[in-house]
Amino acid sequence: MRIAQVTYSTKPRGGVVHTLALSEALAALGHDVEIWTLGRGDDTAFFREVDPAVAVRVVPFETRDGEEIGARIERSISTMSEAFSSEADIVHAQDCISANAVIAAGRACVRTIHHLDAFTTPRLIECHERAIHEPVARICVSRAVAAEVALEYGYDATVIPNGVDAERFIAAAGVAGEAERDRWRTQLGGYVLALGGIEPRKGSIDLLEAFARVRAKHPDLRLVFGGGETLFDYRPYREEFDRRAAELGLQPTILGTLPDDDVPPLVAAARALGFVSTKEGFGLAAMEALAAGVPVVARDLLVLREVFGVTVSYAHDVAGIAAAIERVIDLGGAHDPQPGRRLAASYTWDAAARAHDAFYEDLLNAEGSHGAAVDFIDHH
Repeated sequence: MRIAQVTYSTKPRGGVVHTLALSEALAALGHDVEIWTLGRGDDTAFFREVDPAVAVRVVPFETRDGEEIGARIERSISTMSEAFSSEADIVHAQDCISANAVIAAGRACVRTIHHLDAFTTPRLIECHERAIHEPVARICVSRAVAAEVALEYGYDATVIPNGVDAERFIAAAGVAGEAERDRWRTQLGGYVLALGGIEPRKGSIDLLEAFARVRAKHPDLRLVFGGGETLFDYRPYREEFDRRAAELGLQPTILGTLPDDDVPPLVAAARALGFVSTKEGFGLAAMEALAAGVPVVARDLLVLREVFGVTVSYAHDVAGIAAAIERVIDLGGAHDPQPGRRLAASYTWDAAARAHDAFYEDLLNAEGSHGAAVDFIDHH
């Protein structure tokens, strides 16, 4: 089967990580897989090496200082649409921009809806809606998001959970990863880690407020943010974050986008992961932390209850987040990592690829596949 996976960026965002790992696992099953993406600025490749069995098509995309977000997304769609020339049997768009681009290029596509966004700008709303209504079939990575899609849009999406590269994070927490963990601890001391940058959906200011309470009891603890590459302009939110940090007397460490090999030891060396997003589709970063044996404090969302069960600590608000962080920090070495590690190891990219393989086959074999629904597929 010829399969084209389409994503909007070469940077390490959750959907891009998903695209690369799924593509490699599909290629390992014997499929002819290519990935199409936009190379923003000088990017000519993804943030990590991709298995040579997967063909990578990077479409150049010029960056323009001061460009308004709506115009940037419009140009992203048109640039990919004009370049897209795949002859794949299945075209699978992994985000709103990719779906719009493929549709504009005249190709039918499958769409993974990782989570539903709540845009307020008319052009972004139009982009979001079209990318839900016009694909021929829809996949979600959790039942909670699939239920939202059914409730708000009336579509039955197929559920295929993410895989997790658990072994990579297990290794980072083991003897072989000790030197790299020590490097991070020497540089940062003891720290609570957040991944994904500083933005509203990640609940960054809530985590900051909660950490200020934790610091009263643990003055040597540091708050660290890693990652953060995004298409959107979150400067007003970042300015509010910085203002509030100054008021609270905090100086969080902002690492920005990191080399891919630095991430597992950074996670494994953390005292806890703060995962307090207001919206998530699955929670890949938190699952990687569990694989590394790191306790996770998560916002109490239906989707995270579904995916993580009792393996993480939940909180509703700033006070609850602070209390949960204090509990896991105080627990220290008494924390049992095995339940979380077993859960993370149960989600494999091979299983995700096999489920996608079956989904694609059913779609290709179905008469009148537009609007076709396939039963839920579990990861076990």
